[in-house]
Amino acid sequence: MKMPHIQLPDDLGVSYAVMPGDPARAERAAELLDEKTDWGMAREYRSISGTYKGTKVLVISTGMGGPSAAIAAEELGRIGVTAMIRIGSSGALKPFMAPGVLAIVTGAIRDDGTSRGYIDLAYPAIADYDLTGIIRKKAEELSMPFHMGICRSHDTMYSDRNPELYRKWAATPAIASDMETATLLTVASLRGIRAASILNTVSAFQSDVPSSVGRYADEEASRMEGERNEILLALESIHELDRKGKEEGNVR
Repeated sequence: MKMPHIQLPDDLGVSYAVMPGDPARAERAAELLDEKTDWGMAREYRSISGTYKGTKVLVISTGMGGPSAAIAAEELGRIGVTAMIRIGSSGALKPFMAPGVLAIVTGAIRDDGTSRGYIDLAYPAIADYDLTGIIRKKAEELSMPFHMGICRSHDTMYSDRNPELYRKWAATPAIASDMETATLLTVASLRGIRAASILNTVSAFQSDVPSSVGRYADEEASRMEGERNEILLALESIHELDRKGKEEGNVR
């Protein structure tokens, strides 16, 4: 049986998912896979499965925003995915988050609508501790520029209140802003799925986010280097999670 939205079969047999927002980024991530199967495009969900160093992995885009990310997480859980890593783009909330620098998210401010539809705001959106620890270790081994910290997830790219909201959240310890992480971490936690988020900085501190995203789409060098890093970091981390699981007898 196929899932209604992502259109993947329930016997896919893949435990790990890498989840970019952009379908084109999914295709670029899949370039690092072997033994690929192209599952095509269903709505915003671009899906390609394969292996990375022998570990089975699915790359699937989620589109923009919490609703489509939540649907992807729900349906992936139903076909057997037990761990997922978002590889997204973000705006900097701190000066040290320069374009191309990665944010390894420890938790997310739930300033979105989708996660609130699941559970009260008192419930935290926290990245899986073990998976995030693996990601940090791999980032250090690969000498990738990164910072760890909180992100703020929201739903509005063009709100008139954005300058006010930006100042508010930039004054907190949060280091980055995106539109999907809080939803993904909340839904995954509620469903018993390990989840983490790696964000590539595409909009510098106090810059205009839409125009920065446009430069990223035009493949500006530092931002594309950050994307390549987050793709490799996610795949290396999943491979390490799989290796450790097999050692401990926790992988089916």
